[in-house]
Amino acid sequence: MHFLIYLDIFQGKCYVCHKSAWRNAMGFPVYDYRTDIRNVLVTPQIRSRFLRMEPGQSAQRHSHDLGHEIFLILEGRVEFEIDGETEELGPGQMCIALADQPHTVRVLGNEPMTMYLSVTPHIHPTHTPRTEDGERLPHNFVPARAYDVEPNMQVSVSELVARQIHASQLLEELTQACTAVQQEMGDQLKAALAEGDMDTATAARKAMWEAIYPVYKTLAELGDVWNTLAPRVTD
Repeated sequence: MHFLIYLDIFQGKCYVCHKSAWRNAMGFPVYDYRTDIRNVLVTPQIRSRFLRMEPGQSAQRHSHDLGHEIFLILEGRVEFEIDGETEELGPGQMCIALADQPHTVRVLGNEPMTMYLSVTPHIHPTHTPRTEDGERLPHNFVPARAYDVEPNMQVSVSELVARQIHASQLLEELTQACTAVQQEMGDQLKAALAEGDMDTATAARKAMWEAIYPVYKTLAELGDVWNTLAPRVTD
């Protein structure tokens, strides 16, 4: 039995995370790798999960077009191959597969393996299959349920496409505005630093960041809509 915890990520959008029933239902989610073997957080910014693999089990060789992936071994031993190099890992050890680096994992010994992994960002198609030689294969789009996300079928594909277009248009507007601010404030920043005027330099830096921030927020919104739309073609 699990309670559902709703996290308000951006602009009222709620993401569902699970919380073990024996935890305090009023607190923040606490996850246990011995019981919560699933995706525990799935957003455009990051996907986090606990994964258990059985003795002799291996994963298909793949890469991520955008995301870096972090693996932290909690129990058991595994062999990772990342970008053509092989290492053996045990409990407490971690490795990283950067974006576009082909990687695969195989459980060693007679004991199951449990790891924590996270991919950031998490944008569909999340996986690009690779051949044994590392050559790219066609992208692998999967249903939302593959990441323990229940799709909202009450929202039509037409509505999702409209949201996608709107988010893209907003991103274009904000990016153009951001570019203008970076040019103007960038010149002020250089001049202020050359003159030793730290107050003006600090103000220019603040203005540059305040123009960058909404771009990243809207980019996350675009990724959110895309991650909802893209799997619907598969669902």
